[in-house]
Amino acid sequence: MTRAPVSPVVLIAAACGLAAVAAHAGEPTAIEAAGAMEKVLVEAIAKAEKSVVAIARVRRPGSTIPRESRPDPFGRLSPPPGPVRPLEPTDPDFVPNEYATGVVVDARGLIVTAYHVLAEESDYYVTTHDRKVRKAWVKGADPRSDLAVLSIDATDLQPIALGDASTLRRGQIVITLGNPYAIARDGQVSAGWGIVSNLARKAPPTPEESDSTGKKTLHHFGTLIQTDARLNLGTSGGALLNLKGQMIGLTVALAATAGYETAAGYAISVDDTFRRAVDLLKQGKEVEYGFLGVQPANLRPAEVVAGLHGVKVDHVESGTPAFRFGIKADDLITAVNGTPLYEADGLVREVGKLPVEAVARLSVLRDGAPRLVSVTLSKYPVSGRKIVTQPAAAWRGMKIDYGTVHVEAEGTAKSSRRFTDEAVVVTEVAEDTAAWAAGVRRGTFISHVGRTQVRTPKEFHAAAALRSGPVDLRVLGEKKNPILTVGP
Repeated sequence: MTRAPVSPVVLIAAACGLAAVAAHAGEPTAIEAAGAMEKVLVEAIAKAEKSVVAIARVRRPGSTIPRESRPDPFGRLSPPPGPVRPLEPTDPDFVPNEYATGVVVDARGLIVTAYHVLAEESDYYVTTHDRKVRKAWVKGADPRSDLAVLSIDATDLQPIALGDASTLRRGQIVITLGNPYAIARDGQVSAGWGIVSNLARKAPPTPEESDSTGKKTLHHFGTLIQTDARLNLGTSGGALLNLKGQMIGLTVALAATAGYETAAGYAISVDDTFRRAVDLLKQGKEVEYGFLGVQPANLRPAEVVAGLHGVKVDHVESGTPAFRFGIKADDLITAVNGTPLYEADGLVREVGKLPVEAVARLSVLRDGAPRLVSVTLSKYPVSGRKIVTQPAAAWRGMKIDYGTVHVEAEGTAKSSRRFTDEAVVVTEVAEDTAAWAAGVRRGTFISHVGRTQVRTPKEFHAAAALRSGPVDLRVLGEKKNPILTVGP
């Protein structure tokens, strides 16, 4: 039989009882102890509530929702007087059928929310605490972090104070602010509370045809805060606060495990990875993640019983950082930058939290001997649609990226994809440009600009910037015509 979790109300009631006993010794009475706790909650909510907004998503062309029926003085529902007219999303009576929450991260109208609340062919409307409704547009969106930043026409918003989720411990009291079931669509967000139930939790996988593992985000590998606070539909993108009124998590309403009706309450941790992603999305830039290039495997039960911990390297992909820096099959990776590993998901998580070109210091056991291998990471090939409103600049009609990003030429089967960290890869080529005329196409790998080897976009653009006339590009793996000359 499953034992129900102890609610914070019960805990505080117990504390009040103890306080009543202690009152005889001159300590606070029960009502004084409860009042002090109440004051802390009220002040924390007051500090943050103006920074949390309601979001309505309206599909295009989509029908609008008619006005609500209102009860008469006897409690009977009556239709609104006059002819029923479609309502605009800016009307106070408009009830969205798709809704979420957001948190202000910049006074100039920038709001972070959960990526999964976005949808194709949709418009977004944000209601702030002063009850103003403004149309929003997506500044940037990243499927791997499940984060997106919306922008509205405002300059005087109150950004939320960010805390540090790395200091959290199980049992700490937390507060939620959100828009459950669109109840807070007037901008007056709803509050709830609970405790931190657990840390470093995994989002439930959602397998689909394009990804049988169902692990599309970094959070599927163990990054989430679990709370027993109620997180109903519409609270995705809301704030999880500490008692100082600082946001230590962005709430996400996730599906329950198959066979169960109630989902656990989760929040994305406000940590270095969160801050980095939000800073880039606020600029409309792409969020990039480190890529190692190994197939990890869990230890066998007997190995764990014997006292081993870590992740076995099942396979090293050629043309990746792991291959270049000497990681081998059957290596046991026990830690990444000092963080110990216990399962394959932990390796994916710890490497994935690092930015591209970061150095991952891998603690490795090889043939029983420990060693430290430092690997400069390349770029992880994120699946899903990214929204980048400030893309990297093109060079003579072509855009390039790290060679470890999976790109296949037209008509190429997925099974024949190749990638490398020895070159950059062309991701886009505009027709009627110098690059197109030279024969550069999507999927072309470029290892040299002139005589200069290039492994990263930064190295490519630095080398290309030194040349003003025709530039020779060496194409990796091309035998017939390994040099393409791109005119000015």
